[in-house]
Amino acid sequence: MLDKTGIAKRIAKEIKDGYYVNLGIGIPTLVANYIPDDVDVILQSENGLLGMGPFPFEGEEDADTINAGKQTITKLPGSAIFDSAMSFGMIRAKKVNLTILGAMEVSENGDIANWKIPGKMVKGMGGAMDLVASAENIIVAMQHVNKAGESKLLPNCTLPLTGINCVKKIVTELAVLDVLPEGGFKLLERAPGVSVEEIIKATAGKLVVEGEIPEMIV
Repeated sequence: MLDKTGIAKRIAKEIKDGYYVNLGIGIPTLVANYIPDDVDVILQSENGLLGMGPFPFEGEEDADTINAGKQTITKLPGSAIFDSAMSFGMIRAKKVNLTILGAMEVSENGDIANWKIPGKMVKGMGGAMDLVASAENIIVAMQHVNKAGESKLLPNCTLPLTGINCVKKIVTELAVLDVLPEGGFKLLERAPGVSVEEIIKATAGKLVVEGEIPEMIV
C-alpha cells in the first residue's frame, strides 16, 4: 500500500518529455519533487506561474512565491509570472497537456467530485471546473477508500460534481487504473504487497481485471 509520496512518485512516471502540466492541490503538488531528471517539463500553477520547481528546502522559502494551494514553491530559470486571466487563458485554450488533480470521488464513467462536501464550508471552487472542462488528459491522485473504509471509486458520484466523463487515469494507494471509454475501471497495476482481491473489495464501481496484474514499480 502506498503513502501520499508513493502515489506522487508513481504519477511522475506518467509525465512525458515536453509536457506542460498543471498540478492540483494536495497530493498532486508532491509530483513536482519526483519528475525524472531526463524528462523536460514545464509545470503550471493556476495562480499565475509557468516554470514551477520543487518545494524549497527549509530556510529557503519565499512567502511571495506560492502555488495554488498557498504552499511555498521554487521557480526554475526562465519561469514566467502573470495574472490569473493569462493563466486561465492558457487552461481554457487547452495549452496544458496534462492535469493532475486530487478527488473525493470518481465514477466509473470518469466523473469527478473534488470541490465540495455538502454542509461543510469551502473557500470556493478555485480553478477546478476550468481544469476539468479544458484538459484533454486528467490523472487523479486519490485515496481508494475513505476513513470509514468505504470505496471512493463508485458507479456514480454522490458528491457535487466538478466535471463529467473527463478522468482518464487514477492512481491510489492500492492501484493504477484506467477509466474505460465505455465505462468502468480497468486495473493496470497493483501497489506493492496489495492483492487483486483487496482492490476488488475496495472498488464499488465496475472493475475490469484481465490477466496477471503486475506490481507497480515506484
